[in-house]
Amino acid sequence: MSPGFNGAVIDGPAYTDVVGLAQHSPAWLDTAVTVWSTYGLLLFLVLMAVGWWRARYRSAAAALTALAAPAVVAMAYAVNSGLKLIVREDRPCQSLHVITLEACPAPGDWSFPSNHAAIAAAAAVILLYVSRRLGAVAVIAACAMTASRVWVGAHYPHDALAGALVGAFLALLAGLALRRGPTALIQRITATRLRPFLLAS
Repeated sequence: MSPGFNGAVIDGPAYTDVVGLAQHSPAWLDTAVTVWSTYGLLLFLVLMAVGWWRARYRSAAAALTALAAPAVVAMAYAVNSGLKLIVREDRPCQSLHVITLEACPAPGDWSFPSNHAAIAAAAAVILLYVSRRLGAVAVIAACAMTASRVWVGAHYPHDALAGALVGAFLALLAGLALRRGPTALIQRITATRLRPFLLAS
């Protein structure tokens, strides 16, 4: 296997500063960030489920967008994973040989862009089309997820930022397409037994 791209030339010093700060931070903070970085994506599933349930009481279009949210997130993940295979950037813990909160992945587990950040950002943006309130919560959570991936040592800052941009951009496009309204699809669904998935009454 050919060596991957070394992203340390972009923002290696910033990465080592963050990882060094994490090493000298209180244990409770590192534990909280590590748990969030590992399991925080589950929150976005909950927000999408809540968004869909509430959207059914507002409009079929909003409910359809909510139902499409997991597919939008899956699309962002797939595109982001494809970029990883193209760029083939080594993980920073491999290139810089630093001690990190998260165990260093094996070689071949590429770093750029961050999948966690892409998933979180995609979920946050598509949720904004469903509910501004839930979307605002998701945006804050996505920012926290993006930052946490650097804190635990899994990614360079540019990896996390790029992943967030990929996820947000793809979700923005999907949200705009859904907002224009697949009216025929909505009418077809609401005329069947699937109507409760789009309208509560």
